[in-house]
Amino acid sequence: MSRRRSLGPKKKLALLLSAATVAGGGAFVMATTSNASPPAATTKSAANSTVCQGLATALGNNERFIAGQRANPDAQSEARIANREAVIAQIKVQQEASGCTVGESAQGSQPAQPEQPAPSQPAAGGQEGQAGQDGQAGQDGQAGGGAAAGEPVCNGSTVTLSGEAGAPAASSNQFPAGTRLKVTNLDNNKSTTVEVTSVSGSCVLLNDAAFEQVREPGKFLIRRAVIEKVG
Repeated sequence: MSRRRSLGPKKKLALLLSAATVAGGGAFVMATTSNASPPAATTKSAANSTVCQGLATALGNNERFIAGQRANPDAQSEARIANREAVIAQIKVQQEASGCTVGESAQGSQPAQPEQPAPSQPAAGGQEGQAGQDGQAGQDGQAGGGAAAGEPVCNGSTVTLSGEAGAPAASSNQFPAGTRLKVTNLDNNKSTTVEVTSVSGSCVLLNDAAFEQVREPGKFLIRRAVIEKVG
């Protein structure tokens, strides 16, 4: 008849402690793994991105225009404010798409634009009329920085205004300062030729004077536009 060897109390205690240690270590590894979270997406600001700087400046200029209309209202102020709010909505869509802080405003942070010679196209002033367009973002088409003179660029882009004063000019995220662009509004066949003077978040963003030359009354967004690099 065989004898079964039994473990002494000390050996039993040692085995129990070893098993508890292994189980506790596994639970710690599982908890650490399950609690790990993916890194948060980085949001850019006007301080570290020229695109975000241009969008923040455009948004700030439009906010300043609205504040001026509310401080000194007239018969058309309500319609102007509604249109500029639509432009701000468009800019916020572009901020989000560009990874910028949505709603960041930098009023008047860009340098003043130099005086430009009058464009060859005659000015076609439009009266700011009834309620404007929505802020739906258009998609920029092909990059245009390397396009030859006279070649259409940024196919499918919408064109809006920056809210900046001064002589007719434009800002762009694809063309350097000094580039001359021709913008044609296909809805009224009006055109203007302007020089790029600063950076923005769009292929082309017209200042107030340039936009007045191609706009339709009461509208602050050109949905059907042809943009050409002319110099």
